[in-house]
Formats: sequence, C-alpha cells, structure tokens
Amino acid sequence: MSARSSQSGPSAALQAAKARGKVLGDPNGARALLRAGKGNTAAVAEGIAKADRHALDVLPIIEDIRSAGIAGLRGIAAELNARGILTARSGQWYPMTVRNLLARSGRLL
Repeated sequence: MSARSSQSGPSAALQAAKARGKVLGDPNGARALLRAGKGNTAAVAEGIAKADRHALDVLPIIEDIRSAGIAGLRGIAAELNARGILTARSGQWYPMTVRNLLARSGRLL
C-alpha cells in the first residue's frame, strides 16, 4: 500500500461525511471560545507552575549529583534515572530533559 492510498481513506471519508451534510469541527472555531473567556490560559499557567515546583524539588538532587563529580547532561540524566527520580510527567530523564530543567532554573551548565 502506498503512502498516497493510505492517506486517501480518511480524507475520502471526511469528504463523504461533508457531502451528507455532516458539520465537521466547531462551526465557530476558536474565536467563540476566546470570546466566552474559555481559553486555556489557566491550564497553561498551572502547567508552568507545576513544572517550576518540580524543578525546585529536583535541583538539590542535581546539585548532589554534580558534587559527586558527574557534570555532563548525559551523566546527570543517567544518575537521575538510576536513583528512580521521575520527570514532571513521570518519565525517564534524557540529556535534553535535564537541559530544559536547568534552563528553567537559570542554572544551565
């Protein structure tokens, strides 16, 4: 099956639904939500606050890892994983995850 034929299925189905008169999506779009004050500003602010709180919790552990002589992002990530420390979204640590946390805190290597 080619990439073209696999993409035509959903597209053809949507076109058929439209032809039957089915309304697809929100007829007013995002503007209606913004006018009603129902945007996701509060959710974004809560996500940022949660990430900040998690960074404050993990920074002392990273400082402990650094004091043990592990300085690189890859090494810090490996040590956080070895200690069973989870990311803010309960995942594994990677060099970029560590870099993002350090950048958030202003303590980039």
